[in-house]
Amino acid sequence: MSTTQPIRKSEDITALKNYFLYEKRSLRNYTLLCLGINSALRISDLLSLTWGDVYSFANGRFRNHVSVTERKTGKGRRIALNKSMKKALELYKKSLPEVAEETFIFPGRGGKKPLSRCQAYRILRAAGRALHFETDISCHSLRKTFGYHAWKKGIQPAVLMDIFNHSSYRITKRYLGIEQDDIDQVFLEINL
Repeated sequence: MSTTQPIRKSEDITALKNYFLYEKRSLRNYTLLCLGINSALRISDLLSLTWGDVYSFANGRFRNHVSVTERKTGKGRRIALNKSMKKALELYKKSLPEVAEETFIFPGRGGKKPLSRCQAYRILRAAGRALHFETDISCHSLRKTFGYHAWKKGIQPAVLMDIFNHSSYRITKRYLGIEQDDIDQVFLEINL
């Protein structure tokens, strides 16, 4: 059984976004991808989000932060909604006939319950295969993609450990999906 990998190439992330936007014309799945790779939330927490969590109906605008109590750890997290997340949410919201505070952002069939983890996995895996990615992607790839790209931008692993609510650095290190190419790059860039 292979370990879930992050989506390492920016081009692959763009290809996935375009796949959902233009080929599949699914703003729900596009928004799922954008929120997943920008929030570092576990899929169960992501799928349970409602419009009231991200949008202030009283003020008529998107919130700057979303507060989540993680199902797995029971710990609270406050996540800033960045431009990419707000853009995806806004596009998606405009496409819907109506939304209410308690409406799930990612509804499953019938709209009463959120999309299932299993169905989210199928959607992502099918997209990765349609785009001929080298490795299969899964729901966990979204969370790991956030960590990998944050690490590549210079965010300290200790900060990522806190974001992920990991109990050890070893777990965070595994999450980052550091490969020999990344290690080689360090040696090639350090020319003392």
